Amino acid sequence: MKLLTLLLAEDHAVVREGLRAFLKTAEDLQVVGEAKTGREAVDLAVKLQPSVIVMDVAMPKLNGCEATRQILLDNPAAKILALSARSDDEYVARMVAAGARGFVEKQSSGQILLQAIREVGAGKTSFSPAITKRLVQIGRKARQEGFAQGKPQPALTPREEEVLQLVAEGAPNKQIASELGISIKTVDKHRQQMMNKLGIHDTAGLTRYAISSGAIECDV
Repeated sequence: MKLLTLLLAEDHAVVREGLRAFLKTAEDLQVVGEAKTGREAVDLAVKLQPSVIVMDVAMPKLNGCEATRQILLDNPAAKILALSARSDDEYVARMVAAGARGFVEKQSSGQILLQAIREVGAGKTSFSPAITKRLVQIGRKARQEGFAQGKPQPALTPREEEVLQLVAEGAPNKQIASELGISIKTVDKHRQQMMNKLGIHDTAGLTRYAISSGAIECDV
């Protein structure tokens, strides 16, 4: 059994203590650090190099989005799972754009949180069922509107499909280039071509498209 080390970034002590107590019940998880502010989260991420960082979005001194960006600048392989009481589309999109590999609502069950931590720790993306359902519905609606307006669905090349899946799974360009045996410049080219074809302007949009099109597996 692979042990996943966790950094909890949560400013409310009672929530943080509750998370720690609950996560202790899982034999494959170990909380190695706790951060009360976004800046602490950035510092501890560098110091502890945890398997997964559970990041509250609304953090003092440095919000979860900016903390996520700074952590990934230092370590592009860091795996961050967003946790928030708010889960509107804008909130989710901002965290995904910052580099989070998943998003779970604080209202979710403990089992959903455990599953998300394990999936993110394994290098996958993971969204709570309610968020996944909304992302799929948004994608379906966009495609239906496209059909109604007579717009043909863009066809991605096999290589673009590969890049799309890795991008949606949170892999940085360097990792994508290594896995596919191509240059980082070529990865950038494929990414831009996909965005042009799909009319998408950011990584969050590519992730939503990947979920709605079935390019990555997410339970609804």
